[in-house]
This record gives sequence, C-alpha cells and structure tokens, in this order.
Amino acid sequence: MSKQQMSNADAAWLRMDRPTNHMVVNSVIWFDGPIDPERHRAVIRERLVERFPRFGQRIVEPRPVLGLPYWEDDPGFDLDRHIHRVAVPPPGDRVALQELVGDLISTPLDRSKPLWDIYVIDGYGDGMAQVTRTHHSLADGIALARVLLSMTDGRPDAGVGSADGRRLSDGPLAAVGRPLAAGAHLVDAAVHEGVELVTHPASELRGLAATTAQDSRALAKLLFTPPDRDSPLRGPLGGRQRVAWTDGLSLEAIRATGQATGTTVNDVLVAAVTGALRGHLIDRRGLIDELRAMVPFNLRPLDQPLPRELGNRFGLVYLGLPVGIRGPRRRLDEVHRRMDAIKRSPEGAVAYGILGLLGLAPPQIERRMIDLFSAKSTLVLTNVPGPRRPIYFAGARVAGIVAWVPAAGSIGIGVSIFSYDGRVTVGVRADAGLIPEPQEIVDGIAHELERMTRLGRRAPAPL
Repeated sequence: MSKQQMSNADAAWLRMDRPTNHMVVNSVIWFDGPIDPERHRAVIRERLVERFPRFGQRIVEPRPVLGLPYWEDDPGFDLDRHIHRVAVPPPGDRVALQELVGDLISTPLDRSKPLWDIYVIDGYGDGMAQVTRTHHSLADGIALARVLLSMTDGRPDAGVGSADGRRLSDGPLAAVGRPLAAGAHLVDAAVHEGVELVTHPASELRGLAATTAQDSRALAKLLFTPPDRDSPLRGPLGGRQRVAWTDGLSLEAIRATGQATGTTVNDVLVAAVTGALRGHLIDRRGLIDELRAMVPFNLRPLDQPLPRELGNRFGLVYLGLPVGIRGPRRRLDEVHRRMDAIKRSPEGAVAYGILGLLGLAPPQIERRMIDLFSAKSTLVLTNVPGPRRPIYFAGARVAGIVAWVPAAGSIGIGVSIFSYDGRVTVGVRADAGLIPEPQEIVDGIAHELERMTRLGRRAPAPL
C-alpha cells in the first residue's frame, strides 16, 4: 500500500478544520441540459481519480500526534461513495439551489475516506448542477480550479480519454495532458481579463524575488498587523452556511469601465464588492473606515503542469477595502492604488513559509496562531479567470461557475469572483449568523457595477 508523508503546508490546512469552519473548497457548476450518468462517472474516474492519486487516498494521523500525517491508498476505495445524486426542491430555481448548496457545504467531509465529494443535482431549471467539495489539504483553490476545468472539453462530442492515457481531450485548462497549452490559456485569461488577485503570469512570479529588507517588512506586516476592526461582519460563528451569487455580469462592460477610468477589471470588481459591503454596514448601523480582506496569492507557475500529487502552493496577502469612502469613483481610485501596492509584494511567499511552519507546530499552538492571523481579516476574497469560450462537462454545456475557498479561524465570509465565457459571476458565502441573507450583498454588488458602468461612460479617456 502506497504511503507518503504530508507536506507541512498541507498538514496546516488539514488541522485548521473546525465545526464552524470546514477547510473545504466548494464549487458549483450549472448546466444547460442533462448529463449522462455513465459518461459523467467515466470522466470523474479517468480525469480526476486516475490522474491525481490524492483523490484515491485517505489521510492517516501519526502516532504520536505530534508528527505529520501521511497519505495512503484507500484499500476500500469506491467511486460510489464520492458521487451522490440529489434533487433541488421545488420550484427548482436559483434560490432553491442556493439553499441546497448552503446545506451541503455546512457539513464536514468524512475522514474515513478520501476527502472529496461530488453532488449531481437534478431538477435545476431546464438543466442540472454539480457541487464539488474537496478538502484544502489536497490542494489550493487555484490548483483545484485547474483540476476541475481539466475535466471539461471544448466541444460536446469530445471523447473521455485516449488509449495512451495522456490526452485530456480539449479541456481548456488541461494541465496534465497539454501542460503548455493549459498554462498559456490560464496566463492569457489572467492578462486579458485584468485579473491580479490570485493568478500571476509565470514571468511575474519569477520577478517577485525580494530583498532581505523587503522580506523583513513583509514578515513584520503579516505578524504585527492588528486585528481587524469590530463590525457587524465579525462575531461568533455558528457553522450554518448561506450562499448567493449574481447573474452573469458582462465582462466587456466591466472592462470598458476599467479602461475609461484608468483601472482594471479586477479593480472595478473589488470596488463593487467594497461598495456593497459599505451599504450592508450602513444598513446595520456599523459603518467603519476599512475592512480587511485576506487574499490568496498563487505561487505556482501557471505555464507548468500541475504535479500529480497537487498540494498547496500559495500565500496570503492583506487588502484593505475602503468601505468608509463615499462615492464609487473615489472608492475605485483607492482600490486601484492599494492593488498596485500589493501586486509585487513578497507577502505571499512569506505567508507560505509561515503556513509551512504552522504545519510542524503542535495542534494547540497552531490553533492559537490561526486565531491570531484570522483575527486580522473579516473576509476572504478570491478572483479566478476561467475559460473565455464555452466548455462542456461530460457533453453538457457549462452555463456558469462559482467557487469558494474556505475561511480559517474566526473568518466567516468568503467572496468569489469567477469569469467565464464573457460573463462574471460574483458569489458570497457566509456564516448565517453574520449574514442571514447574502443575496442582499449580491444585489448590492450588481447595483454598484451598474453605477460604475455609468461612471465609466462619463469619465474622460485616460491619457
């Protein structure tokens, strides 16, 4: 039976699990039509389990507990224990799906088997949906996005695989079968869409080498940044999750706003999130000057294939959201200034090193350190550029995608931005005790984008 010791960073994420905050990356895909069950099962077996060994391995804790856990092949592995079929309650609309997704992601994964599950959801509109849940100890969010999209094809009639086991059909982000093309696709999407939060072209990553002085400043910032301000968005967590997401927002309109204001797609989207959170705080009589977001920062070159063992290769940076600023243009300009300040910061690499050290610490010490770091932020904010053209999963056209990485410790809110096929979906996941109705924030994001679109039409063209 194959065994492999877990890396320090992966062990850190494994031990961050709490009853109120499960360390699980959750994604939702919805389709225009039905999916053939046998073809769907074949895709998952060949493109997920057989290509990435972690999906067939369980975690074994060491004895004594102070050592690192290790991976071992699950001797009783059964795909049927990981693929589940459920139905959306009537009337089968997006509200009903969001309620079901909230229920599913509120539950922990079963540690007696490999830490992932896929739920095929019948009865959603005229099509279907799928919820994929994968523990963060297997891989970071951007790696899992690449894994998920590597199971897709560029046309509905593409085959599942080939005899030599190397081809991933026409998967847009197929990082194993077509590593250079897959990496180039994701890099191209990141540059084309103006996304800087999570993904950086490999050339930029190689340019992030910092001086000792820069590393020292980054370490000091990570360690000595004070806890985030108290607000209605912070408080005890109950563990019950609520989710909501926008309709597909026009990427072209957002890009035009960025061009007209001298900012980026990413700046416009983050400013819209900031404005929506400002409105929420005003409604709850809790407006403050700034909310701090924890932002995952990819450290894995995107022009290289994913390792078969996956794992976590990312850091974290802090981004202050200027919720206290009135006026969408002023907020947008300030978000742009702050984003420019952190784009080439060494904070992400330094934070990755800290995570590795946490994985070696005794669980009691790690828990205290996670509490210390999570208290510095109110939410987790991610942005992933997806395929620019339609894709198909087991022959069914993908209509939309949204995904959330987990929030550690005391953080109870996650905001996800995912672009696909000319549209952007923004999703909010929150502890129900903090935000009982995340749809209100989602509606606020759409409203803020409309305001900035009008602003962009009036703005003079940048020099």
